[in-house]
Formats: sequence, structure tokens, C-alpha cells
Amino acid sequence: MPSATKSAKATSPRMSDDAVKSKTGKVWKEWFAILDRAGGRKMTHQEIANHLHTKHHVPAWWTQMVTVTYEQGRGLRDKHERPDGYQISVSRTINAPLARLFKSVSDEKNRSSWLKEKGLLVRKATVNKTMRVTWPDGIQSLEFYFYPKANNKRQGVVQHSKIADAKTAAKMKTYWSEALDRLRQSLET
Repeated sequence: MPSATKSAKATSPRMSDDAVKSKTGKVWKEWFAILDRAGGRKMTHQEIANHLHTKHHVPAWWTQMVTVTYEQGRGLRDKHERPDGYQISVSRTINAPLARLFKSVSDEKNRSSWLKEKGLLVRKATVNKTMRVTWPDGIQSLEFYFYPKANNKRQGVVQHSKIADAKTAAKMKTYWSEALDRLRQSLET
């Protein structure tokens, strides 16, 4: 959400002008000019998205893409920042059966061998596919994803959301990188 004290660093669009133009009819420079004229620097995320959708008929997914890219480009939003906090994602490819990988994450006893954090609350799990977990603070949220890869390898992904600030998000990126390295080591030895 934009504010006078926001100190986010402006970033460049992640998607090309050709891609955005093919789906929205305009390139980034045009969208930035339109949103600047509409007062986008003082609008909330929701107000920008609503303006794009109602006034310019931008499709829903692209409404979010243009809004976030504008906010990042104008320094109104940090990398990994979302309306409800920061979100990071870390993944590792692991040479282990999918069922064993899933059990190492879903089973508390197995999880304690590679993850330092205690008190995770598993809200929902689909065996060998996904897990939704509440962090011990009761606010932050985790999603684990499990994917088959080539050569009998599997990919484990953790997405950590609702992190309070950019500094903590960076720390959690390191935390999860180290944790998934420990998981990989425990399954591949």
C-alpha cells in the first residue's frame, strides 16, 4: 500500500513490452503514463487494479500484473511485497521418492530432523502434492508444493507469506534455503 514514508526501490518490469501489449493492448510506458495521470502514486493496490479493470477493461490476471509492476516501477512496493505482507519462495530438486519427500515434510517427527521451527500447524494436506501450514506466530502462512521431475527426482517448494517486512523476508529466504538443503541432504544420504 503506498504511503509517504515508503522507501521501496523502483524496479524494472519482469515481462516484456511485447507480452504485456499482446494481452492488454499497451506497453509498460503507456500503462505507467495512464496510471500516473489517474493519480496511481496515491492509490491503494485495490484502487489501481479497479481503475485498470473498470476504466480500461484489463483482464483480471493482467490487472494484477500491471498493478504490481506499476507499484514496483514507481517504488511503491518492494520486491516480494504483497498487500498482506511479504512473500518468498524457495525450492530444491531432491533425488528421493515423492512419498518419502512428502512424509519428511508432513510428519512432525520426520520434519524435526531438518527443520528447526517447532509448533507448525498443518491446516490442510493433499498427499504427495501440497500442504498448507500456519507458522507458530499464528499469522504467517506456509504452502509446500511437491512436483515430480525427470530422472526420478522431485521438487520441493515452500512459499512463506504474510511476513512483516523486507528484512525479515530476506532472513526467511536464507532460513528456508538452509532448511531445504538439510532436507535434501537427509533424503539423499
